Amino acid sequence: MNPDLSKLHPYPFERLATLKEGVTPPAALPHIALSIGEPRHTPPAFVLDALRNKLEGLASYPMALGLPELREAIVGWATRRFGLRASMLDPARHVLPVSGTREGLFAFAQAVVDRMQRAPVVMMPNPFYQIYEGAALLAGAEPYYLNTTAANGFVPDLDTVTKDIWRRCQLVYVCSPGNPTGAVLERGFYRRLLELADEHDFIVASDECYSELYDDEATPPPGLLGVCAELGRDDFSRCVVFHSLSKRSNVPGLRSGFAAGDAEVMAKFRLYRTYHGCAVPVPTQFASIPAWNDEAHVVDNRALYRRKFDDALRILTPVLEVQRPPAAFYLWLPVPGGDDEAFVRELFRAQNLTLLPGSYLSRMTPDGDPGAGFVRVSLVPSIDECADAMRRIAAFVGV
Repeated sequence: MNPDLSKLHPYPFERLATLKEGVTPPAALPHIALSIGEPRHTPPAFVLDALRNKLEGLASYPMALGLPELREAIVGWATRRFGLRASMLDPARHVLPVSGTREGLFAFAQAVVDRMQRAPVVMMPNPFYQIYEGAALLAGAEPYYLNTTAANGFVPDLDTVTKDIWRRCQLVYVCSPGNPTGAVLERGFYRRLLELADEHDFIVASDECYSELYDDEATPPPGLLGVCAELGRDDFSRCVVFHSLSKRSNVPGLRSGFAAGDAEVMAKFRLYRTYHGCAVPVPTQFASIPAWNDEAHVVDNRALYRRKFDDALRILTPVLEVQRPPAAFYLWLPVPGGDDEAFVRELFRAQNLTLLPGSYLSRMTPDGDPGAGFVRVSLVPSIDECADAMRRIAAFVGV
């Protein structure tokens, strides 16, 4: 067996299931799960129609490169969304469909990490999406955690990293808007990261799967491709972004997204994916085209989350320290007493609600564990269910 498998940590939801074992919640209260970031709004009917209308595509093997129509739709969307110059993003050289960002982010490390170099390092925010860590470990690299806390605005502090770590670094994962905090990386952060990438020769993988869920319609979060355009970095050197329809279009089961960026890197990634055998099915690709081409359903989607945050802050502010994040669909709440596991377990016992302990999304470092003492609340159920859940949390805290 691959010895690196022994380095993997249990997945957060395995730990959560263990935490809840033996606990009996009140049967009179319906269970509400706010633990997993699985969108539950209604998928767009035109996406489902497109999928049904192209089911004959299941008779053909899909290619790793994907359909030209899909790649063109992706380029059109990214060009509009991030203010790219016409023809800056080439659908033939810069874009690959992926089976959701999870699959793409994991596979990317396997393709780009050179395990023959001395003690390779892959950096990631802490707390984080655990796929980054697993991808690093199975690629033969050492995860290096950049703590994100209230003190630094939940943004990694790049200046705390030593030169030796930068020299060993081959890949940096960033996530904006962030999971679990909803923090947005500003253009200055990306510019500084690119300066370091040029100096130390590493690749930046920007996970932007929450980029279309934001609070202020006038200020969408910046993205790495847009910063490249502003810098005249037309070759997207050392930059690859990952986007998905799961959150944007409420189709997590479609498993459809894309990776885009540096043409040389993407050519190698395409080679890896040809052997990996994870090409996106043809019907899925056809269903994805109208999803990338339409913005009205995404605007409506944001409005629903905005209403949930309005309710959450109104209900929770009197009893908890709660802040409205600029983006994504999570609340990152400090818990009374500081024991996030105990809070989640006892809340389940008393109110039949499931949250996720923050420490399940983070690792202990010499500067502490930035996830400990927090819980992640996913505002993915319906508006009424979310409001009910917030009232139960407030009642539990107020006891």
